[in-house]
Amino acid sequence: MSESDSAKLAAVAWIHEQMDRHALTLDDLVAAGCFDKVPAPAVESSRKAAPEAGADVASAKVAKAAKANGAPRPLYRNALGQSWDGEGEYPDWLQRAVNAGQSIEFFRVE
Repeated sequence: MSESDSAKLAAVAWIHEQMDRHALTLDDLVAAGCFDKVPAPAVESSRKAAPEAGADVASAKVAKAAKANGAPRPLYRNALGQSWDGEGEYPDWLQRAVNAGQSIEFFRVE
């Protein structure tokens, strides 16, 4: 088993543990928007267009597509589910984390 597979299994175990601890169901997560996603072709086509830029281009395309759909797409999210679409000033939760020395990239969801 690769290190990546081990990390995925550990993440899944942690998620199950947190769901049990907080009595969360899959329906609760769906209702909270945890699985809202712009269709994959927008991300894939952006990666094909500029593979060396990869994630940055993909994130920009995803954000642009979300704006076109009228809903801002969160680009950053913390463990409590608070999110920010990258527009305007940092929200309080993110500013506090950055002031405490945490990298903003730690919170990037895409």
